Amino acid sequence: MDLFANLALGFSVAFDPYNLMFCFFGVLLGTLIGVLPGIGPVPTLAMLLPITFYLPPIPALIMLSGIYYGAQYGGSTSAILINLPGESAAVVTCLDGHQMARKGRAGAALAVAAVGSFFAGTVATLLMAIASPPLSQLALQFGAAEYFSLMVLGLIGAVVLAQGSLVKAVAMIILGLFFGLVGTDLNSGQQRFTFGLPELSDGIGFVTIAMGLFGVAEIVTNLEKKEGRTIGAIIGSLMPNKEEIRRSIPAVLRGTSVGSVLGILPGGGALLSAFAAYTFEKKMSKHPEEFGKGAVEGVAAPEAANNAGAQTSFIPMLTLGIPSNPVMALMIGAMTIQGIAPGPRVMTQQPDLFWGIIASMWIGNAMLVIINLPLIGIWVRLLKVPYRLLFPMILVLCGIGVYSLNSSAFEVGLMVLFGVLGYLFIKLGCEPAPMLLGFILGPLMEENLRRALVLSRGDPLVFFQRPISLTLLSLAALLLLIVVLPNFRKTREQAFKEV
Repeated sequence: MDLFANLALGFSVAFDPYNLMFCFFGVLLGTLIGVLPGIGPVPTLAMLLPITFYLPPIPALIMLSGIYYGAQYGGSTSAILINLPGESAAVVTCLDGHQMARKGRAGAALAVAAVGSFFAGTVATLLMAIASPPLSQLALQFGAAEYFSLMVLGLIGAVVLAQGSLVKAVAMIILGLFFGLVGTDLNSGQQRFTFGLPELSDGIGFVTIAMGLFGVAEIVTNLEKKEGRTIGAIIGSLMPNKEEIRRSIPAVLRGTSVGSVLGILPGGGALLSAFAAYTFEKKMSKHPEEFGKGAVEGVAAPEAANNAGAQTSFIPMLTLGIPSNPVMALMIGAMTIQGIAPGPRVMTQQPDLFWGIIASMWIGNAMLVIINLPLIGIWVRLLKVPYRLLFPMILVLCGIGVYSLNSSAFEVGLMVLFGVLGYLFIKLGCEPAPMLLGFILGPLMEENLRRALVLSRGDPLVFFQRPISLTLLSLAALLLLIVVLPNFRKTREQAFKEV
């Protein structure tokens, strides 16, 4: 009964006209940035963080959430029509979605993607509503030692599931931890790594580093790519035929299951879920040779998985205060900006916020189906906007957003510096996401490490004497052991290449 009472509270918050407006704005903007290749939800959320300073917490977080799962819907449109993923998780959809479009089945592919995403989003939101309360109750038993161990597990999980080289992923996390140390030590009052610059005495701003790494760097990288975009697909009827429906239903169910589980894992989310669902579907299929040539399952499974993964990734963020991917790190940044401490007490101290976000996801998913299918013609026209006009406008908005926070030209320069750094990371094959997770979790890890040692009078065995902390550290050690096994390393490297 508590679940129904909580959901009733959530829907009463979500149906508030003001919150509905921001939910609609979020999913519409999310669809737009998902449709336009080369932008993605992370740079968009980074650019919109300054706006959250001037909004109440509930509409701000509802809007940012809508942008994230809305982008999963929009990314499929450009992937199917022009073979360019509007969002990274839609890379897999290109393989079969565009082949369907070349056969005149673009409308059916778009419909399968939209309906599959809606179903997956609905199931994942229900899973959030059911799983979050017991997780929050468990998290209330956490002390400083448990939180430190949980963050260690989260960072190691992010290394295991990050794309590319393990060594580079570890290096990026360490670099993120270092940047998190910049500023004034709260215990001693001494400044650390500020190099005599008073502007760094409060540390590096989260918005500044996020905009630089994901906004400026991504846009500069995209400017190198050729702009040629041709929409040669025939959209045709939006109604799939009986055979496509028959083959899509089990694929959507399997994709939803895969995405719901992988979204919760550190480093998981929409991208990993889409790749895993496609690989699983290909191995389950009686006709694997059809994949890559227009198999409808190759659209249904990854689209369901990426939306389910996007929404279940909110579970560790809302219940434990641990970001499972860069978008959740940005969401934690938005909550911090609003003066909200992410973690299990959000559910008990601010139930309207917690359940309002969950209920808004149901409403947002319904809005997305209504928005996406009738407005395909408009999205097609937007795909023709030249990059040379689009990207400079975004860079200007980034600069204005950072300057508006503290009226500091130094922070704008710092954003540009991190943009150059992010560009170099991309060129070197280093994924910036683990660095952002390290930057977010580093200060929290340090705080809980010190607190645990103070309470135990300097005894480091406190992390192994408490059952929950010992369990979490054992899982972290197991993950490290798995990483060094040759078979796992080979499987991990192939996981993102098989598709």
